[in-house]
Amino acid sequence: MRLFPPAAKPTRPPPRPQPQLRQRQPGVAGIRTRLLWVAGVLGVAAVALVARAVDLQFVNQDFYQQQGDQRFLRELPIATTRGMITDRNGEPLAISTPVESIWANPSELSEHPDRFAQLATALGVPVADLTAAVKKRADKEFLYLRRHMDPDAAEAIVKLGIPGVYSRREYRRYYPLGEVMAHVLGYTNVDDHGQEGVELAFDEWLTGKTGAKRVIRDLKGHIVENVDLIRPAEPGRDLTLSIDRRLQYLSYRELAEAIKKNDASAGSAVILDVHTGEVLAMVNLPSYNPNARTDNRPSAHRNRAATDVTEPGSVMKAFTIASALESGKVTPDSVFDTNPGSMELAGHVIHDTHNHGVLTTTGIITKSSNVGAAKLSLQMTSAQMFDMLHRFGFGQVTGSGFPGESAGVLPNGRNWSTIQKATIAYGYGVSVTAMQLAQAYAAIGNGGRLVTPTFVKGGETPSKAVLDPHIASQIMAMLETVVTPQGTAPQAAVLGYRVAGKTGTARYASGGSYSKIYDSLFIGLVPASNPRMVMVIMVHDPKGSVYYGGLVSAPVFGKVMDGALRLMDVPPDNVQQWYADQPPVPAAPAQPLDADLPPGVDAPLDAASTPAADATKPGAVAR
Repeated sequence: MRLFPPAAKPTRPPPRPQPQLRQRQPGVAGIRTRLLWVAGVLGVAAVALVARAVDLQFVNQDFYQQQGDQRFLRELPIATTRGMITDRNGEPLAISTPVESIWANPSELSEHPDRFAQLATALGVPVADLTAAVKKRADKEFLYLRRHMDPDAAEAIVKLGIPGVYSRREYRRYYPLGEVMAHVLGYTNVDDHGQEGVELAFDEWLTGKTGAKRVIRDLKGHIVENVDLIRPAEPGRDLTLSIDRRLQYLSYRELAEAIKKNDASAGSAVILDVHTGEVLAMVNLPSYNPNARTDNRPSAHRNRAATDVTEPGSVMKAFTIASALESGKVTPDSVFDTNPGSMELAGHVIHDTHNHGVLTTTGIITKSSNVGAAKLSLQMTSAQMFDMLHRFGFGQVTGSGFPGESAGVLPNGRNWSTIQKATIAYGYGVSVTAMQLAQAYAAIGNGGRLVTPTFVKGGETPSKAVLDPHIASQIMAMLETVVTPQGTAPQAAVLGYRVAGKTGTARYASGGSYSKIYDSLFIGLVPASNPRMVMVIMVHDPKGSVYYGGLVSAPVFGKVMDGALRLMDVPPDNVQQWYADQPPVPAAPAQPLDADLPPGVDAPLDAASTPAADATKPGAVAR
């Protein structure tokens, strides 16, 4: 039994409630602040974008445009043709034909070495050479692999789909007449620029202006779109030459035949229009094919008619007689005693091949007497002879503008000795080109007016009077006697036409003395009654049985002019009247009465004391 009630159990106080976080409601000011910050950030971003856009569009526009263009846009050249060269009748002599050149982007091609062997086989080159070329220019964007290919062959290479390999249209020169016209036309290099001849002289006229266009390329280098034409291509201007391709071929054929027949080393022939100075034909042998750039023979590339000089021999006697007639001391009928076929002068003996006895001035030309020419020189002063030769253009370029033309050698007349004056009278001690001789003889046939030669049809041809027309007429009459059975060049005769001309045979000077090598020359004018054309033929070093100008070169003139006069529609002379006054003569002997045997003095002349030898030291005569 409990006496007391149980004590009450202590009780825990109720838990105290935890304080609650009060959610503060944002006020209007807070929202505005946040909006301002957001707006500020967006505004700064917008300003930055605008600034960047301004930088791209205006400040650095060129740089970024260039960067983009390098990846997509390309400026490509537009090839153009070189002007065509034609002869006087419009026949093509040089034309441009389309070709393709294969090129590569080395930086792109070098990433595909596994295709090198295939590409090398297609190009026809060793793999090692192709690899070396690509590696050498690996940091470049352009490399020619092969130039001037046939378009079909180039297309086949492109179709192989080798990355970085492309083709480009170009033009290559083609010469239809090949070696027949080689020395006149010259040729162009792989970049279509003239290197020799007319191609070089008129390079600026013939060369066109390359155009350009802008295109878009894709990642594989293919043209996707033509964007615009930057500048159009301008073709070169055409050029009409004075050359007649028919006369050119005739001259080449007959000169080649003469060289072959006489086993000669070289030859040249030039035909000029007497009144205009236009070059109607100019050929040289040996020649070369200008369509094949692999022929690197210097001797074959020389235009000997314009660049090579030689002592002309007896063809100079016409100018000696012109000087004598002008002096008034002689007439065509003056008499000279050439007996006994030789004469001693200043310690030297001058020879004729035959004893011609007593000759008139005309007879000196007909028989080509060295003794007679030497005696004529004694009638004049050195100044008179030098003045005559200088007036006719010797010792100076003709002015034709042909590249590399030689001026020849004409010693100053103040320094001529007696023997030098005599040797110059019959063509030794001076050096001339075939072009100079053609120009000088054309002046005789043109009534004493010297005309500047030209290769352009209808081109400007300055002229000047160098000889009295009456004296020129007298010399023409003398020159006609050369092409008769009594003269030294009956084989130069042309049926139906009167021919005036002169033979020459000259020893070739070498090492300060005269060698056993000869130059055989003939110069003729037709028709003699009213000269239209003059032709010079030089044959160098004939090794056959004869070497005289009347037998080696004169027949070339006769054959060429027999066709040329008819091709040029030149009417015949009154042949019946011309031969009616001539007495009957026996058939022409196998060898002319006078062979112009050079050098006309006792052999050999002392090279140390003879002016003629001094004038032909090495370098004076270019062969």
